[in-house]
Amino acid sequence: MGGAKAEDKPAAAAADDWCYQFGNKNAFDLKSPKKSPLPLRMVVFAMTMLCGISICSMCMKQLGSDGWSRIVKIEVVEQPCNKSTVPPSEVQFVHYPQPITYSREECKCNAVQFFAIISSQRSGSGWFETLLNSHMNVSSNGEIFSRKERRSNISSIINTLDKVYNLDWNSSASKNECTAAIGFKWMLNQGLVANHVDVVDYFNQRGVSAIFLFRRNLLRQLVSQLANNHDRSLKQLNGTHKAHVHTKHEAHILARYKPRLNTTSLTWQLKQADEYTRDALQNLNNTRHITVYYEDIVRNRTKLFDVLDFLKVPRRNLVSRHVKIHTKPLSEQIENWDEVYSALNGTQYEGFLNAADYVV
Repeated sequence: MGGAKAEDKPAAAAADDWCYQFGNKNAFDLKSPKKSPLPLRMVVFAMTMLCGISICSMCMKQLGSDGWSRIVKIEVVEQPCNKSTVPPSEVQFVHYPQPITYSREECKCNAVQFFAIISSQRSGSGWFETLLNSHMNVSSNGEIFSRKERRSNISSIINTLDKVYNLDWNSSASKNECTAAIGFKWMLNQGLVANHVDVVDYFNQRGVSAIFLFRRNLLRQLVSQLANNHDRSLKQLNGTHKAHVHTKHEAHILARYKPRLNTTSLTWQLKQADEYTRDALQNLNNTRHITVYYEDIVRNRTKLFDVLDFLKVPRRNLVSRHVKIHTKPLSEQIENWDEVYSALNGTQYEGFLNAADYVV
């Protein structure tokens, strides 16, 4: 018993010492940690950034480029242009093209009219087209079907038409993105008559309007055609053929040629030309169209306002640099005038002989 008590005393003393040390505030110096130095904090920040980048990179590789683009892509859905103010009868002819070669930008909801000038050679169509192109909102792109490969079949024709009416046809007549009427000049013998059924369908489906431009005096048209063919062969203006001129001097040179007409076939020629035009008009009559005549515009320029109204563009005074070539009476422009007069006098075409002269 005594031995046991002797052994317990050291243990009790150790416990008292431990409790004393625990209660002593100096036993454990619990000071707040010192602040980390700036370089250490920078290192930690850099390591955190590297870890974040590494994680993002791994995620992108797993998702793939397509998956990632689907996540980050924000698609803006554009509202269609408002046609509510357009009369129902005109909705078909109001268009908002979206060209692939450029952006219409703020003019994307400016309505555009599609048109085609339907005519025949030496009917004043070149002069008429320059008048239209002097309007800041009208673009007419010339005889685009003068090249045979563009009219070789109906597929080529439609592809060409689509390019024009999508505002992707580039020519000297091209305007800015705010064009309000776009078209071109189409001669009857440039694949139009041969494909008139498909062309009418296309015009009606796409909402294309036709401007029929013809000449009343077929005799004057014939003289102009023969003179033009003569210059195409001789190239009288410094070795260059010009179908249209811009100076009186050039016009005077070309007007010196006086064709000799075949009076035996003259009546038949005029009849063929007349019927060809009438048939074409009949075949194209189911399109939205307006008919104008060269002589009427020459005598009364306000006729052009009817065309501008038809195209739904503002009225403007239109100008052209073209100079008329044949300004003299037919009696001074045909070599065998007396024979021609005798051949046509008393026929349905005698009115062509004494038609009033005019100057452009």
